[in-house]
Amino acid sequence: MSGSDADSRFGAASGPESTGLMERLKHGARSALAPVSRRLASAGVKPDVLTVIGMVVSLIAAVAFFEGGFRLGSLLLALAGLFDILDGEVARRSGVRSKFGAFLDSTLDRFADSIVLAGIAGYYLVHLVDLVIAPQQAMMEISRGLEPRTWAVVALTGIMALIGSFLVSYTRARAEGLGLDCRVGWFERPQRMVLLIVAGLFGVGPWMSGALMVLVALSFITVGQRMAHVWKLTRGAGMDA
Repeated sequence: MSGSDADSRFGAASGPESTGLMERLKHGARSALAPVSRRLASAGVKPDVLTVIGMVVSLIAAVAFFEGGFRLGSLLLALAGLFDILDGEVARRSGVRSKFGAFLDSTLDRFADSIVLAGIAGYYLVHLVDLVIAPQQAMMEISRGLEPRTWAVVALTGIMALIGSFLVSYTRARAEGLGLDCRVGWFERPQRMVLLIVAGLFGVGPWMSGALMVLVALSFITVGQRMAHVWKLTRGAGMDA
């Protein structure tokens, strides 16, 4: 069954308010998609197929972001999120319990996260390179108060967001690999995707750069929360030397 990775589903445990919001979103999405998931399950569509399709859509979204089509990229990212819900719903309706499906879903979710953020960071890097070969455009942007360094900073922020998103997932996976429950943290995959989708709908501009900074900050805060939680469960509780 796809969907064992908590960071890849709406409703992943986090703070009480965030969890309540995500649960409401999940319930609403499931209700809206119920006819679709029912028909797919009846038609014998495999959850793994939907997982792969969602990954492909995320890849296309990454290309759209890279080419500067932020609004298109956001819509495609939202569509990928629907497939991310559908694979779990179809698995539930079909009674599928597949360890490989859960592994595949988690792995492709990490790939989708990374490729989308790489596409966004890549757009800013390419624009910076364009300014090097187009000095007139660079001067025009400088006259408007937009320094070329800004594009490099935003690109670096995108890379830091990628690192943070991986660490959020890794800290939980590592803790659970040690037999510890780690359902804590404010900012997980559903929140990251919603933030990027909303920011991208405003097109190329300050919204995306601001969203990336928020993503970096909250991702690393979540990592810190999980590290503190694991410390309390082990050394803080006298279970570890």
